[in-house]
Amino acid sequence: MSNTQAVMANTKRQVSLGLLLLLCLAGVTDLQAQTNQISRFIDKPLEEPVSVPDWFKLSFLDLYDDIDEAVADGKDGLIIYFGQKYCPYCKAHMQINWGNPDIVKYTRERFDVIAIDVKGSRNITTVDGHVYEEKEFSVLHKTNFTPSLLFYNDNKEIVLKLQGYHPPYRFRAALEFVSDRHYEKETFREYLSRAEMADSFGKNKLNKHTAFMPSPYILDRSKIPAGRPLAVFFEQPRCHACDVLHAGPLSKDLITDDLKKMDVVQLDMQSETRLITPGGRKITAAQWARELDLYYAPTIIFFDGQGKEILRINSVVWLYRLKNILEYILSDAHKKFETYQLWRQYIGRKKSSIE
Repeated sequence: MSNTQAVMANTKRQVSLGLLLLLCLAGVTDLQAQTNQISRFIDKPLEEPVSVPDWFKLSFLDLYDDIDEAVADGKDGLIIYFGQKYCPYCKAHMQINWGNPDIVKYTRERFDVIAIDVKGSRNITTVDGHVYEEKEFSVLHKTNFTPSLLFYNDNKEIVLKLQGYHPPYRFRAALEFVSDRHYEKETFREYLSRAEMADSFGKNKLNKHTAFMPSPYILDRSKIPAGRPLAVFFEQPRCHACDVLHAGPLSKDLITDDLKKMDVVQLDMQSETRLITPGGRKITAAQWARELDLYYAPTIIFFDGQGKEILRINSVVWLYRLKNILEYILSDAHKKFETYQLWRQYIGRKKSSIE
C-alpha cells in the first residue's frame, strides 16, 4: 500500500469512527425510539409475506462471481441476507433498518446484497466451489434466527455475522465495521465499546426476576453433569433493551414457568462478580463476557447438562420466538437437531402434514 493509500485508508477509518460517535451523540430520545419500535410489535408469523427491496442484487448465486462483481463496481463486499417470507423480525428489519434512507444509501454505496430464503431450494455456489441448496447453506452457517446477515469482504472472507434483528444504531455500526475494515484490528464488540454511551439509558440497576438464582454463581458442570439446562442472562444497568425484555417477554407467566424448569443466572456483563463457568474455570463476569465476545445486551446463552453451549440469543427477542427457543431447550430437541433452525424446519413440515 502506498503512503497516499495509507493516509486515505486512515482518514476513512477516522471518518467512520466520527460517524459512529455522532450516532451516539444524536440523542437518547432517538435511540430509545428505535428500541421501542421493535418492542411494540407482535412476533407471531405474519399473514402476508415480506418482500425484499428492489435494489437487492439479482444473482445467479455464485458467490465467488458476486463478490468479484461487487468489487469491480467499487464496493467493499457482499452481504448475504437470510430471511423467510412470514418472519416478523425480517419485516421489522426491512421497515426500520432498510426503510431508513440514510442506511439504504450507505448500504448500496458500500455493498451488494443478496437475499436467501432459509427454507428455499435454489442452488448456491460458495466461494470455494461447493454447491448447497438455500436451506442447506443456511444450516451450514447456523443462521438460527432470521433475519441473519453474513458479511464478505473483497477477499471473499466472512468477516462478520449478525443473527436476528438489531436496532438501526447497531446495524449501521456493523456496516461501517466491515466497510472500513475495522475487523483487521479489533472485534465488533471492541468497536462498539468505544461508543457504548449510545446504549446507556434505562434503569440504573439490573432488573429482577423470580427465576434468577442468587449468588454465589457456581455453574460448573464439567465434573458432575446437571439434570437441568442452564440459561445465563448477560445484562447491564442502564440498558434499555434489557428493560424492554423484562417488561415484555419475561413478564409473562408462560415464560417464567419455562425458566423455572432450568437453572437461570443473571450476570452484569461489565462487573467483577466472581463465578465458576460451566466448564469449571474461575473468572469474573466481565472477563467471561469478553471471552464469549458478547456485543449485545441482553444476551442469553443456554448450556446443556455437561456445560456445552447449546444456543445463544444476541439480538432482539420477543414472546413467540423466546417461547419456541425455550421449548427447543426443554424438550431436549437440541440433542436430536443440531441447530434450532433444523428443528423449526422439522416442526414446520410436521405442521404442514397435519394440516
